[in-house]
Amino acid sequence: MISGPTGSRSDQHDVIDRHTQSGLDLLERYVKFVKERAEIEQNYAKQLRTLSKKYSRRGVKEDQDTKPSNQQAFQDVLNQLNDYAAQREQLSESMTLSICVELSRNLQELRQERKNHLCEVKKAQQNLESSSKLLEASKKRFEKEWREAEKANQQTEKVQLDANATKADMEKAKQHTHLRVHLADECKNDYASQLQKYNKEQNNFYHSEILSVYKKLQEMEERRIRLLADGYVQFSETEKNVLPNIIKCLDAISSTGRNINEKQDTLALIEQYRSGAAPPADVEFEDYSQGVKAAASDNTTTHLPKVRIKQLFHKKNKVTSPDKNTPSSLEDLSRLPPDQRRRRLQEKIDDIQKELQRETEQSEAMMKMKGVYEQNSQLGDPSSLQPQITQTAHNIAKLRGELNKYQVQLTEAGGGTLQHYPASSEYITVLSESSVSPSENIYECEFDEDFDMDVPIGQCTALYDFDGGSEGAVSMHVGEQLSLMLEDQGDGWVQVQRASGDVGYVPASYIQII
Repeated sequence: MISGPTGSRSDQHDVIDRHTQSGLDLLERYVKFVKERAEIEQNYAKQLRTLSKKYSRRGVKEDQDTKPSNQQAFQDVLNQLNDYAAQREQLSESMTLSICVELSRNLQELRQERKNHLCEVKKAQQNLESSSKLLEASKKRFEKEWREAEKANQQTEKVQLDANATKADMEKAKQHTHLRVHLADECKNDYASQLQKYNKEQNNFYHSEILSVYKKLQEMEERRIRLLADGYVQFSETEKNVLPNIIKCLDAISSTGRNINEKQDTLALIEQYRSGAAPPADVEFEDYSQGVKAAASDNTTTHLPKVRIKQLFHKKNKVTSPDKNTPSSLEDLSRLPPDQRRRRLQEKIDDIQKELQRETEQSEAMMKMKGVYEQNSQLGDPSSLQPQITQTAHNIAKLRGELNKYQVQLTEAGGGTLQHYPASSEYITVLSESSVSPSENIYECEFDEDFDMDVPIGQCTALYDFDGGSEGAVSMHVGEQLSLMLEDQGDGWVQVQRASGDVGYVPASYIQII
């Protein structure tokens, strides 16, 4: 800052004015810069969220949990990208609050302070200029009166030298000269006084007033520079503060990629879609000269599906039981390949058993509580628990009904040992495979007094002879007309009915649907 006297009228005041104004303009430009940077961060975060939402796939949580690791990892990457966007939003907000808002407030204060200081300088200059004008006016009066005095003195001398001048003329000239000299002396004294006053004010202006104001402007300028410098530092520190969280998001993405197990993904895919069906047998030579012979192989009975009781019989006028309403909740898994069907059925059974265990424990707890209430009626009314006990019993019966049906389906699909859970009026008992061979499994079912046979869904013709020697199978001859009772469920077998009324399974490739 220029703070010493230079001898000029304004002491480079215009330079200081322009400099302080340009400093405030720079501060304002920086505020606008940071504001636009914050808007860029905000828009960037918004675009990242839109991108993440665009490529995210929403579905049932169970389905997401069963996804291969490389697919689930991509969803994790998108989730981390959302967190990354949140950090960018935090950066934008911090820049706006800690830099833009604060500097804008300080900028307004500095503008007002600068205006006040410049007004002080202008006022001091105006006072000095007023004093200078008074000095100039007194100087001109003194100059004028002194010339008039000299002119009067010369006139007096001229009268004194004039021989024709009277004594009165001489006296009048002397009085006029004396008057002019007196006025000139007064103007001289006034000019001297005004000059002394002006010099004092000028010295005070340049050595006191202007120095004081310029020192305040210098301090103001230093504060502005420090605010701007702190703004530069804050611009960097604000982003540094969110960098650790951003690095965590990026590290999580890297970790997600490293945790992908390509071998496990391929093995899981194989396990999920493995059908379990045996490869087809070799095609036998058909000697047309000897007539068409059966192309049955020894392994056809190996994969014969077990007898399906509910497919052979249809109950009529069955008594309604708590599990009567459960079939609507059963998932149709019959069209899945054998291995997948067994796996899904086992998962269903495990879930139902867990729910059944929970309901059973709740029922036992309420029965104990009811017994306590019966022994001591002061603790509570036993009848108040009856609705809950009834509901729990209904839930248990319903779950057992579902469990029995899934276990029957699992046994039909070649599953393991099953337990029997009675449900109302219907009881299904399946003997353990550990004590009875698969070909000797016995189904004991309690039905109503009568039942109807299933209605055929179509007609078919036997292409080859089939002996039907396995359990649940039926024999047929080439060209025989059969009634189709049940289509192929993915296991390579269909259920048919002969004209004699025999019902059983035959290979799907041995018939032609009419």
